[in-house]
Amino acid sequence: MQGLSERQYAARVGLSRGAIQKAKAAERLVLYSDGSIDADASDARRAETTDPSKTRKAPTPKLKPVPDVALSAVGETLRESGLTSPATGGGTTFLQAKTANEVLKAQERRLRLQKMKGELIDRARATALVFRLAREERDSWVNWPSRAAALMAAELGVEAAEMQKALETHVRAHLDELAEVRPEFR
Repeated sequence: MQGLSERQYAARVGLSRGAIQKAKAAERLVLYSDGSIDADASDARRAETTDPSKTRKAPTPKLKPVPDVALSAVGETLRESGLTSPATGGGTTFLQAKTANEVLKAQERRLRLQKMKGELIDRARATALVFRLAREERDSWVNWPSRAAALMAAELGVEAAEMQKALETHVRAHLDELAEVRPEFR
């Protein structure tokens, strides 16, 4: 055999054997006298006779650019874990991104486990609890002058209504001061 068989030529050019048989039938291939395919001459003839609009090209993968925010998050995760982080702007390798992903998954699992053990609490729930406790404390102080004024007035020998008015004024002033304090949960 002087040239290549149909299978060999199909493997060389990346086409199916059926496509090579069709090209052979359409006389777009150069054959030796023994029926084998002259590869170089056939490549040239196929290039001349093949309509480019009718060829099937291998699909090129459509890669989306990775946002700088994602790359900086990968770098931050790697730095938190004590690993070297790449410079932002496309210097992240696949291995670094995969490592960062594994680190993030491990951190997430650790947090989930801590929450299941009761070591962590829900932020919204904690905020609601603190708010409820503060409101109960405030309500208790607002009602205190009416309960204590009569007893204090009797001890001091003053009018109960005046004592209540004075206590309410001072308690409300103090509560106004306390209202300016804003707890932050980070």
